[in-house]
Amino acid sequence: MKIHESAEDYLEAILAIREKKGTVRSIDVAHHLNYSKPSVSRAMSLLRENGYVTMDKDGLLELTEAGMAIASCIYERHQLLTKWLTALGVSPEVAAEDACRIEHDISEETFACLKAHITPRIQP
Repeated sequence: MKIHESAEDYLEAILAIREKKGTVRSIDVAHHLNYSKPSVSRAMSLLRENGYVTMDKDGLLELTEAGMAIASCIYERHQLLTKWLTALGVSPEVAAEDACRIEHDISEETFACLKAHITPRIQP
């Protein structure tokens, strides 16, 4: 399912934060993306309405199966593209920024080919 780039960013952020901290709240997403808390609250509401995120009574966010599928795809793209660009000599900061732009627009076919080509050549 194709969703907006901003929704992909939110889902990816939830996954990345969860991997680092274990739990995720809206304020964590706001800090991670450098967005205002009201903007994140609205986005989380829309993501919940569309079945990508759940929020428990304590305000902890969890990705649904659909949300996890999208988040893990975008997160994998981001990590691989960042490593590849860094291996090419791009500074880590610029590599991460560029990877964020590329990850949303690249086709599944092109990413699969890049992944097959890049993975044996970059260090984990």
